[in-house]
Amino acid sequence: MQKDEDNWDLIIKPRHKWYQVDVAAIWQYRDLLILLVRRDFVAVYKQTVLGPIWFFIQPIITSLTFTFIFGNLAKLSTDGNPAILFYLAGITLWTYFADCITKTSTTFTSNAGVFGKVYFPRLIMPLSILVSNLIKFGIQFLIFLLTWLYFIFTTGNTIHPQWQHMWLIPVLVFMMAGLGLGLGIFISSLTTKYRDLTFLVGFGVQLLMYASSVVLPISSMPEKIKLLMLLNPLTSIIEAFKFVFLGSGYLEGIWLVYSFGFMSVLIIISVIIFNKVEKSFMDTV
Repeated sequence: MQKDEDNWDLIIKPRHKWYQVDVAAIWQYRDLLILLVRRDFVAVYKQTVLGPIWFFIQPIITSLTFTFIFGNLAKLSTDGNPAILFYLAGITLWTYFADCITKTSTTFTSNAGVFGKVYFPRLIMPLSILVSNLIKFGIQFLIFLLTWLYFIFTTGNTIHPQWQHMWLIPVLVFMMAGLGLGLGIFISSLTTKYRDLTFLVGFGVQLLMYASSVVLPISSMPEKIKLLMLLNPLTSIIEAFKFVFLGSGYLEGIWLVYSFGFMSVLIIISVIIFNKVEKSFMDTV
């Protein structure tokens, strides 16, 4: 007669291979992913006066501030584009990356209570942040599109969209998401032991923005500085985004391939570290 312990409907086994990502388990818990996305999207503005309207207000206020400080006062180049449209283009894509890395970087510390009580694939948490921020990006991207269409119909030939390259937009968004996810889970893995990193994330993200051609176009930089800027994988993505919609910017295939390769390697390394840390992080968090 077969023993009772051999008749379980579900058997949970430890993952022995440090490089293994259980995609089947993540798919199995897709309902939890959807629930977490809904929580992240709704809970942030649930008890605020303006609620989801903040999704619209934030990029507009930031763009107006940049227009006043960098456009009107500092007189920085915008490649001949209307200042508010130029800054809005960079901010829309940058905000998605910044939100992904900032929120993902606290995955272990913010969810320690949940992780210690119930099992589910830990990568569900950072993936839910990625998807919920994608919804926010969609709203802010709509604001950018409306502003972009307004200037196309009111400023004549000032803006020259590159319609043949529009297919690049989802690729660029995917690359931004990958970089945000990779850096986020890499930092979250380190913060289980080095809590100081949590204080540096916000400051580091701000510095990274100024080194990513969000404010200053790469065309106005000296050649040596331009090369250093392009070594930042975010720069070529933001420049390509501006080139597609505004007709001014820097689109070079080799640098986009470099950014994609950087993203791929970063995600692989980050997931490996994440898998190793998740086994013992409850002892250090």
